[in-house]
Amino acid sequence: MPLQRRLPIVGFKSPNRVAYKPINLDTLQQLADKAQVTVINPEVLHQHGLLSKHVKCKILGNGALTAKLEITAHAFSASATAAIEKVGGKVNTLQAYA
Repeated sequence: MPLQRRLPIVGFKSPNRVAYKPINLDTLQQLADKAQVTVINPEVLHQHGLLSKHVKCKILGNGALTAKLEITAHAFSASATAAIEKVGGKVNTLQAYA
């Protein structure tokens, strides 16, 4: 039997796929309360152990946010952007190069 028929079929993984680490709003609220920060960016998340050094993060809208924060991340969900701007915060998006 030929080799291509003996090997199992495996799926396709896109080389252009961008993987994000999800971070919820309730996690950011706990960080703001614990560390007393008003500006959150990937460096701050890395210092507090929520993000690895070269990983892209996406902010998701799960949970409640009460603090006025300026958040910088690679991507945001629509519900997270609405919740951050509702309490008077600011959303900054980084360029997510592959």
